[in-house]
Amino acid sequence: MHFKLIIAFVEDDKTESVLDSARRHGAKGVTVINNARGEGIDQPKTFLGLTLETQRNVLLFLVEEHLSRYILEKIASAGEFDSKPGTGIAFKIDVDDAIGVMHQVNELTHELEDEI
Repeated sequence: MHFKLIIAFVEDDKTESVLDSARRHGAKGVTVINNARGEGIDQPKTFLGLTLETQRNVLLFLVEEHLSRYILEKIASAGEFDSKPGTGIAFKIDVDDAIGVMHQVNELTHELEDEI
C-alpha cells in the first residue's frame, strides 16, 4: 500500500472542522503541531511590536494515495483556503516508506479492497 503525506497549515479556529472533515473522508489519524507562524504576500499587522495574526496549527495526515486528492480537497473546503486569503494552505507529498501504520493498512485494506 502506498501513502501520501498531507500537510496543512490551518488557522487555530478552523483546526477542529478540518480534522473532522479529513476523518469523515478517509483520514485515519493526524499529528497536530500547535503554534506555527507563517507569512504570505501581505505582511502581518502589528501593534506596538506584537503580531496581530491568529495562531496556526500544522496538521500532518498520512493517507492512502488513492484517497489523498479527495481528502486534500475536503481539507481545503473545511479550512476555506481558496475562498478567504490567508486562512491556510495544504499540499501533499509522496512517502517512500512508512513504519508504524500496520493498523491503518489493515483497516484500509478492508475498506478499499473493491476500489484498489
